[in-house]
Amino acid sequence: MMMRGSLVPVLAAFLFAACGQGSTAEGSSQADSTKTDAFQWEAEQFADIRVLRYQVPGWDQLSLQQKKLCYYLNMAGLAGRDIMYDQNYKHNLRIRRALESILNNYKGERSGADWDAFLVYAKQFFFSNGIHHHYSNDKHTPEFGQPYFEQLLSGSGASLAPEVLAAIFDPTIDAKKVSLDADKDLVLASAVNFYGDDINEKEVEAFYAGRVNKDAAEPLSYGINSKLVRGKDGKLMEEVYKVGGLYGAALEESVKWLEKAIEVAETPEQKTALELLVKYYRTGDLKTWDDFNVAWVKDTKSSVDYILGFVEVYNDPLGKRGSYESIVEVNDPEATRNMSVIMDNAQWFEDNSPLLPEHKKKNVVGITYRFINTAGEAGDAAPSTPIGVNLPNADWIRAAHGSKSVSLGNITDAYEKSSGTSTLEVFCHDPEEIERAKQHGALAGNLHTALHEVVGHASGQLEPGVGEPDATLKSYASTLEEGRADLVALYYLLDQKLVDLGVMPSLEVGKAEYDSYIRNGLLVQL
Repeated sequence: MMMRGSLVPVLAAFLFAACGQGSTAEGSSQADSTKTDAFQWEAEQFADIRVLRYQVPGWDQLSLQQKKLCYYLNMAGLAGRDIMYDQNYKHNLRIRRALESILNNYKGERSGADWDAFLVYAKQFFFSNGIHHHYSNDKHTPEFGQPYFEQLLSGSGASLAPEVLAAIFDPTIDAKKVSLDADKDLVLASAVNFYGDDINEKEVEAFYAGRVNKDAAEPLSYGINSKLVRGKDGKLMEEVYKVGGLYGAALEESVKWLEKAIEVAETPEQKTALELLVKYYRTGDLKTWDDFNVAWVKDTKSSVDYILGFVEVYNDPLGKRGSYESIVEVNDPEATRNMSVIMDNAQWFEDNSPLLPEHKKKNVVGITYRFINTAGEAGDAAPSTPIGVNLPNADWIRAAHGSKSVSLGNITDAYEKSSGTSTLEVFCHDPEEIERAKQHGALAGNLHTALHEVVGHASGQLEPGVGEPDATLKSYASTLEEGRADLVALYYLLDQKLVDLGVMPSLEVGKAEYDSYIRNGLLVQL
């Protein structure tokens, strides 16, 4: 589960600022050249998007082995770039290649209102990994006509089939990437490419009803790594994401880089987890996916960590199928120590939460929290990046083996450093609110993310005999879970316990986050 920023314009482009030549020896250190006072945080703005740049603090302090590990893991993630485009919509890859051809090869006039509108549309497309908006799921509206676009295509040696052009310019065709309208068939009303065009919601439910055992102690994540299609015999079947299967070429390339990462793994636990991930990519076996997640949770000593695979199910209207994503992260030990008291007191938060007794964990186990700096992202995590993540999603793994929560420190830092004071002056109610935001805004945001991930997502348990949320809550599961985690965080942000634990100096920090929550989530976005 991931937490994203509350502001609409949220793009972060990573930058290894002055990476240097690497460490000269395993334990050597040198001045951190990634810290730059004159760093330009905002790169560009278009439509409703601000393009932010972020730094990777501490990069120069990594050993050569750790830098290699980051590079190999990042390349493994980037190998799946096309997967996310294809998962988002069936025509996205064709459209992307056409846009790239125009940008690279068009010899005609590159100025004027139509050209400017085309550039904005192309940027929106690349930002959203497709023709639908990354948050609203609505289709992007081109502010130029189809005849002009066809002129650009012909002038660059590219072409698109009539049905693809219609998908771009006809607002009634595949208008919503993910539809959660309960009055419609959620599968047929969603343009996302997880299901065959002729498959409806009832068929999907019937297909998995015969496979899912809600009484299983360790239920498999059915559907997480496959597309459901209709076979030649008319029966539904899964096309599994694996080497030799759907997205086989991309996953084979990813495996190549993962095998290099295995050679420079930091710990035996990390090596074991990476080997299981490779096995999973090769076989597509769901039990191996669970084995990988258990091994990944146990790897708590590595400084370099990662999230990779078909993970979050927000893009599936039925909450079953995972979107491809990759995050490579480097631990920030000082910031992690400052916030570790929340992790250490997880049982107190569980015991004192406003849940029914039967929904509280009697023994909270295996919660690992880290404050990290992102070193690379791909797929569903880029360019629109999360600010916090809690995984794995399988409830039984979290209950039996624990979970990992991370706050993406350099991402939230980029938000904070790029915001300036103008927004506060426009939208704050009074000078007191402005001053509170200036003094406590950064800490308040980080604390909210930590509570959301560590205490929110990691809290609570299902009653015996109750199925996984994708089967019981269906299309509401992801939204309710994110809302639940946020409510837990907001519940504790004004609790004196946080002051007593030393993670915030006073309740003014909690008030600052309440201010920000209302200001950003309501006023600014209006």
